Order: sequence, then structure tokens, then C-alpha cells
Amino acid sequence: MKTNKIDVVLGLQWGDEGKGKVVDVLTPDYKVIARFQGGPNAGHSLVFGGDGFVLHTVPSGIFRKDSVNVIGNGVVIDPVILMDEIRAIEQKAGDITGKLLISKRAHLILPTHRMLDAASEASKGKSKIGSTLKGIGPTYMDKTGRNGLRIGDILSPEFQNRYNALKRKHFGLLSQYDFQFDITDYEKQWMQAVEDLKRFQFIESELVINKYLDEGTPILAEGAQGSMLDIDFGTYPFVTSSNTMTAGVCTGLGVAPNRVGKVIGIFKAYCTRVGSGPFPTELFDETGESLRQIGHEFGATTGRPRRCGWLDLVALKYAVMMNGVSELIMMKADVLNTFKTIKVATAYEIGGKRMDYFPFESGEEVTPVYKEFPGWESDICDVRNYADFPQQLKDYIAFIESETGCPVRIISVGPDREAIVVR
Repeated sequence: MKTNKIDVVLGLQWGDEGKGKVVDVLTPDYKVIARFQGGPNAGHSLVFGGDGFVLHTVPSGIFRKDSVNVIGNGVVIDPVILMDEIRAIEQKAGDITGKLLISKRAHLILPTHRMLDAASEASKGKSKIGSTLKGIGPTYMDKTGRNGLRIGDILSPEFQNRYNALKRKHFGLLSQYDFQFDITDYEKQWMQAVEDLKRFQFIESELVINKYLDEGTPILAEGAQGSMLDIDFGTYPFVTSSNTMTAGVCTGLGVAPNRVGKVIGIFKAYCTRVGSGPFPTELFDETGESLRQIGHEFGATTGRPRRCGWLDLVALKYAVMMNGVSELIMMKADVLNTFKTIKVATAYEIGGKRMDYFPFESGEEVTPVYKEFPGWESDICDVRNYADFPQQLKDYIAFIESETGCPVRIISVGPDREAIVVR
């Protein structure tokens, strides 16, 4: 029997690091690409041949020939969104029935989950967490509350009865809110999408993934959102509803910890965040707006303008530690092409106390302590060899490597899949 390990690629910041492009670039080395958590709140952007495409639930290897793409048990699925996505993919790539496998244990997002999400968020007023309103939080609540419906339940003769029972429960919860809603049209779409999904293979993903590993098949686990949005270790309560870190691979795909191999961590050369929550290095000035405009920092899923700021090394080092990162990939280095000075936060000050670690009190008044670097003030978009980078960029990368203890293996210098520099 061959033994193999599952490699992991995930975001190290607050999401939107560019995971879709990276997975698309890495997938030629992997036969199987598997999503292990999150739901259609993900927006993994791919650009190839001048075309752009955003994936929400389907793994980012779907456009690669002969790849197998697994939606794992840790993912939550809205059948309407998934089928819309599949139809759009098939317009570009042809029939993908044989390339997409769905875990029977993945939970379903019901139309009423979406209503619960919207009602809960509306009731919070100024303390909104910035939900994408896709029903993800309520679905994970039903999962942990042992009320949920799963993909495998679609095939049960009791499915309609179980759906109706959960819907009644949700109506009871919704009656507590001052919130008007009507799910009639979406429910019809939802039921049709459930039928349409039956052409795909529903699998015991934990058995399939482990069988691939035993056969020596290379597998890449693809994370969604970002490490600082982890339900346990992120900036709670302004987080997502799943474990976005490496540990989530074990529970989200059903693999043992000793089968996790290389952990590839992705970060932007600066920082962004969508929605509410702590963001110590956020910029509210012209520099922040420049980062937003140059970097096209608008949510791939929501279209919301992203909050922008300098690289936060305190948070990055924390994410590297928590994930066991073995190598780094820097995205959007080209966005910093025109800046005369670039700053990096190396510590925080909270209540007059300086700390170089990520604290529980991250939601309180945090003043970042910056180290400044001279910018390279040149266009690196056509550079394909590390030796051709300006020295200022090499110095910036070297500092990040020395602080995190991890090598930066790939630097992205543009949106297209070819615009990368591999060391």
C-alpha cells in the first residue's frame, strides 16, 4: 500500500487572499482537489485566457482536465447556488458530472436558513457582524444542534417530511423577529435544484479521500474564507461559522492529523477585510482608497468594497503558527508598485502595553506599531524571474520570511494564472 499525505492551501488573513487563483495554479500537481469547509459565502476568483470566473462552492480545480473535485462533509450547500454555478461552469468547460463528487454528509442550506440569517442580522442594528446573508450561520447552528438535513438525505423517501419539519421549526424561530419574508419562489427553485443535483455522485467522502491517499493519489485540500475568520481563533464574534484553519481539514474531509502534509499559506502583500470586526492596520485615508482602487478590492461574492490597510505581521505570524504553515504565497505584490513608502505592523499597543502576539482583546482599541520600507516604485507585472525583482521588493519579502520563519515560494504579480514568479 502506498501512503500519501494531503496538502493544504488556505488563506492566512480575513479571506479574499486569492486562493482561487493559487489553487488553479497548483492543481496540475494534484489529481484531487477537495473543499473542506464554508459555503457559498466563498468567492474564489480565477482568471485565465483573459476571462474571469468566480467559484462559490465548487473546488477551484474544476477547469483542469482529468481532475477530481470533491465537496467535503464540512461544506454547507445551497442547491440553487450550486446548480447555477455548475451550469455556468458547464457553459465554459462542458459536462462536469464525472469530475464533481459531493459528500453525503455535507449539510443543506434551506430557504428558511437564508431568512433566519437575514432576520438575525437585521435585528442586530449597529452591531451587525457583516454576514453575507447566504444562510450559512443558521445552517451550521442546525448542524451542531443536530437538526440539519444533509446531501445524503435527498435520496431518502422521508426527505420531504424531514424538510417540512425543519421548515416548521424555522418558521417558529422567525416569528420572534419583526421581519417580513416569502420563500415561495425560492423554495420552488430549491426543490428543482435538489432534483438536478441527483445526476451527481453522492459519496462517503471520508472513505473516498482515504482510499485516494492509500493509493498515493496527490490531494489538495482547499480552504475558504481566511484564518482570522476561524470560529475558534479568529476575531470573534466577527468570524465565519466554521474552522478555517488546517485543523478543519481533519473534520471537514475525514482525514487523520498524521495524514496532513504540506501547508501552503496565502497572504496579500497588504491586508483587506469585508464586513465588520477588528482590523488594526485599516487605513481611512487616501492610501487606503488607493489600495482599494488599484487592487480592485470589492467582494467577489458580495460586491462590497473591502476595507484596506497595511500588512499585519502580528496576525500573519499568529496564522502561520496556528496552521503549521510550511510555505507562503504572496498575492498582489503588484498593487504596491506605485507606493513610495510601505508599512508593516510588527506589534500592537493596547492600553499603553506593547505586544508582539495576537491577543484575545483584538477588538479593543489597538494601535499598530509600524516598520517602514521604501517602495520599489516600478512595474513588476511582467517580471517572471525572482532575480529580476527590484531590491526593495526582495528586502520586503526577506523581512516577511525572517519574521514568520517560512519561505515565500510564489509571488503573484497580476490577476492572470500566468502572472506568477516561482522561486
